[in-house]
Amino acid sequence: MSKNKKEKSSGLLTLTDIHIAGGQGDHREEIIHGIDLSLARGEVLGLIGESGAGKSTLGLAAMGYIRSGCEVTKGSIVFDGMDLMAKSPSRRRKLWGTRIAYVAQSSAASFNPAHTLIRQFTEVPVQHGIAGKARAEEKAVSLYDRLNLPQPDQIGYRYPHQVSGGQLQRAMVAMAMAADPDIIIFDEPTTALDVTTQIEVLAAIRDVIRDKNTAAIYISHDLAVVAQMADRIMVLKDGNLVEEGAAEALLDEPQESYTKELISVRLGKGKKRKGETPGETILKVDGITAGYKKGERVLKDISLHVGKKRTVAVVGESGSGKSTLARVITGLLPPSKGRIRFGDDLLKPKTAQRDRETLRRLQMIYQMPDVAVNPRQTLLEIIGRPLAFYFGMDKEAIRGRVAELLAMVELPEAYISRYPSELSGGEKQRVCIARALAAKPDLIICDEVTSALDQLVAESVLNLLRRLQKELGVSYLFITHDLNTVKAIADEVVVMLKGRIVEQGPRAEVLSPPHHAYTEKLLASVPEMDTDWLDNYLEGSVA
Repeated sequence: MSKNKKEKSSGLLTLTDIHIAGGQGDHREEIIHGIDLSLARGEVLGLIGESGAGKSTLGLAAMGYIRSGCEVTKGSIVFDGMDLMAKSPSRRRKLWGTRIAYVAQSSAASFNPAHTLIRQFTEVPVQHGIAGKARAEEKAVSLYDRLNLPQPDQIGYRYPHQVSGGQLQRAMVAMAMAADPDIIIFDEPTTALDVTTQIEVLAAIRDVIRDKNTAAIYISHDLAVVAQMADRIMVLKDGNLVEEGAAEALLDEPQESYTKELISVRLGKGKKRKGETPGETILKVDGITAGYKKGERVLKDISLHVGKKRTVAVVGESGSGKSTLARVITGLLPPSKGRIRFGDDLLKPKTAQRDRETLRRLQMIYQMPDVAVNPRQTLLEIIGRPLAFYFGMDKEAIRGRVAELLAMVELPEAYISRYPSELSGGEKQRVCIARALAAKPDLIICDEVTSALDQLVAESVLNLLRRLQKELGVSYLFITHDLNTVKAIADEVVVMLKGRIVEQGPRAEVLSPPHHAYTEKLLASVPEMDTDWLDNYLEGSVA
């Protein structure tokens, strides 16, 4: 059954002429400009648009939550007959997690690192008297199983840092479903997931929504993903509604030029990476085995190399060991076997053992910007830190260089005094990129650096990285689950599965048939701009 054929019932949520302003003092400005939004029971509404368009701000407002430093200056928010903004904060909090749930973009920033996953799952149903602890734990295991988490009866007793980013994101989806809410706000819930895991999660989310007749707002920058989930789509840009319509009609016949541009980029009409001649090796990983516990092997005999001015993409599903490899190279996780050469030198296994020049030459951009920046520092302090640490710049020189770096990543100079909480998820990622570039490194490990960005901004960031590579000779080890990104930026591709390399070589060879069976699965799992694609894919996989 196509998702667009299910029956809708009466209206559940209505936002009327919503205006939201944000910022402080002279920086205060309107960020949502008079948007109307409606949602019926059982309906899935997709919100799409580039980073900073106001998607997350509007999604949070739909549950009566306004970010710190922001306020609703005009309009109303009515949920099931209740004017949410007329309710006290305590009354609204009673609705959150029970009748209205939220799945955040950054799971790592949303979990308490001191508590197990299952303890955090049971908190809402137990505290609100919906279920006892034992019953809540049973439901947790059931949802973990439904969301295809490994060892569903055991994974809940791990702490957030003991699971992969994709696994943690699925645990958050399960937590949002704990109390069978009327509405779930999904804010980029599959951003951290590889393509194969993404399909499983999308299918599970959609099944639960159908079974429970739950309404949902699905926020994403990926049109192909929204196409699988949404009955109706709203396109936002700069806090304004650009276009709205039924999902299939909007994707087939977009009316506005901005929507057409989003669709064009998602269809892969952007630039593709041209092959480069292999050069001198800057990084050589030789026979690395590593794990987080004694005797454990997350990485198993990994060997690869990165040439100067080259980009090597590492792809694989969640839990395959991609980010663990990055931690080993950067000295955050010493290997139990093997060695790594960086240029002419043998890398010390621990970060603390490496000299300042080695640290400068090897930088990393992390997957989740929310936990990679200090929320109490301004962008001047965040990006300026490496300038002072590595180059000893004074305050005036730092300010000028930070302004240049912000321009490189397409952020205005006025942002220099802002805090991370005043930025969108994509803007925070660009700050992390600017901070890495500040050190003028020889090699940057990019861990899903475009996963939080919409297609237009991601393309501009990839163009930036390519330009910097040509101008500065910097090399990239690019960890990603987005095969379109691989096609756009990689010279060579390394495919990982369960801690091993199953295929590696020049991009043209790895991505052209005949493929390794696992590479074939990855390529076949990339969503297409077709509202029936997920149903057809699942039917084909069953057959």
